[in-house]
Amino acid sequence: MFEFLTEDWFIYGAGVLFFVCAFFSVCFGRISVKHIEQEMAKEGKSPPGWDKGIGARVGAYAVALVIKRIPPHSIIDTKAAKRHARKKDIYLAGLFLSSLVLFITVAGTGYLLYGSNG
Repeated sequence: MFEFLTEDWFIYGAGVLFFVCAFFSVCFGRISVKHIEQEMAKEGKSPPGWDKGIGARVGAYAVALVIKRIPPHSIIDTKAAKRHARKKDIYLAGLFLSSLVLFITVAGTGYLLYGSNG
């Protein structure tokens, strides 16, 4: 009746992981980044002016919250982001980054194994 090939598992797995990653991206952006930037605004710090509507700073906030050390150069204020982050913000950042890495791994592996040669 239904016969799943290994190729199908990669396709469906990447599709599901795409939507999981999108869900955690929206959750992290709307909950955590919004909270961190509101707290930073109380200190008089504004979000990066170059990121109007692109959302590139969301990934930078996620990486800043997950890694332990503070990088010397960053596109965001890493110290302020870590200071204002709540426990659930770090948890959402971890979920967002891990789902992104898992999606890229599954989609990339599926492409390399079963992608077209021409």
